[in-house]
Amino acid sequence: MGLFNHSEPMQPEPVVPLDRERIKDYLNSQEYNFRTDDDGDVFGLFDGHPFWFFLMGEQEEILQVRGRWRPSVDEGRAVEVAQIVNDWNRDRIWPKAYTRTEDGEIFVYSEVSVDFEHGATDGQVAQALACGLATGVQFFEHLTERLASNV
Repeated sequence: MGLFNHSEPMQPEPVVPLDRERIKDYLNSQEYNFRTDDDGDVFGLFDGHPFWFFLMGEQEEILQVRGRWRPSVDEGRAVEVAQIVNDWNRDRIWPKAYTRTEDGEIFVYSEVSVDFEHGATDGQVAQALACGLATGVQFFEHLTERLASNV
């Protein structure tokens, strides 16, 4: 029996508005450890890196998965890290990568944002979350390898 040979027609998944419970449901389904802060934002450590799951936009219709590379960047390597980030962004779609200075330290971030203005199926939410996490971790591994090879 082929992939598209079904004896009964498949029912389409419902398209419903995005909310934090759907993010938590996905993370629970994958048995990931996470927490919720006082603002209701969901966050956790994935492969040792902190990731946040934000709902943005006027109707909180934009899902953003934002990760931060665990170590901060030594100021002497800021130009090298910026080049790695630029090369990544030029060659790949996901995640968007960037550096940001916070309290005198340089941090590297990954970010995947998806606009679900018209709602999303559970499968679409799961795919966006999985993409944000997997590509973020992949970028952080790439960054770690590149910096280690240039020591």
